[in-house]
Amino acid sequence: MYLINLYLMHSILGGLKVAISPKIYVKDPETSELGKKIIEKSILLIDEIGFDNFTFKKLGDKIGSNESSIYRYFENKHKLLLYLTSWYWGWIEIKLVLTTNSITNPQEKLVKALAIVTEEASEDNNHPHINEVVLSRIIICEFSKSYLTKEVDEENKEGYFLIYKRVITRLIEIIWAVNPNYTHAKSLASMVVEGALHQHYLKNHFKSITNCSEVISPTDFFTELVVKQLSY
Repeated sequence: MYLINLYLMHSILGGLKVAISPKIYVKDPETSELGKKIIEKSILLIDEIGFDNFTFKKLGDKIGSNESSIYRYFENKHKLLLYLTSWYWGWIEIKLVLTTNSITNPQEKLVKALAIVTEEASEDNNHPHINEVVLSRIIICEFSKSYLTKEVDEENKEGYFLIYKRVITRLIEIIWAVNPNYTHAKSLASMVVEGALHQHYLKNHFKSITNCSEVISPTDFFTELVVKQLSY
């Protein structure tokens, strides 16, 4: 039954499109082969050299196209990062909804939801031009750069972070279903989502200051933390 459900989830995922605010891009990259190549190669290049060193000129060299062709899709590299992070959180949201929708037990739904938002990513093969594993590494290392800017309040008003906030809101609702009297559900949910990225980063780069390892995952840590917190 589990394998059947997993197959169905992947089939549904393959038929769903992550809806990203058109304000983020000039032209939807999903509408052309060049656009998809821009997304595919930008993910690989940012993972290789980091977002700070990433430029449209370097990306143009990778895709064999002029730098100007990239500007037909994105105004600047910040908007491209916003697109990639929005796509990632949209992908997480779809998995979260599909995986937990049929679970009626609040505690079981919470545990499954925590796994979705904290676990190490794996490819689902439904989006050939997007390597979810590599993209997740970018989110772990670079996501904060999408909002730690002077323009964050204005961009927030424009809805650039709507999908990210929606993932957290869904987790808040699941927490309230377990313990409706818990007064810090918003802080707890946002801490879990952001904290998971941080713990994955520490596990990979600062092993001496985290218990997370190849044996203990961030999912293990946050599941124990949240379940115990809500049981008080």
